[in-house]
Amino acid sequence: MREGLDPWPFVIAAYALGIGATLVLVAWSWWAMRSAERRREEAKAR
Repeated sequence: MREGLDPWPFVIAAYALGIGATLVLVAWSWWAMRSAERRREEAKAR
């Protein structure tokens, strides 16, 4: 039997990193959209 590294912890880490990065990007985009909408409304009110 061949001894080697079990790849599953790396696969799980890669998925966790990918999903985490996607969630951070979605939150950042949502925050930027809300900020832009707020600035647009402030400019419209003037």
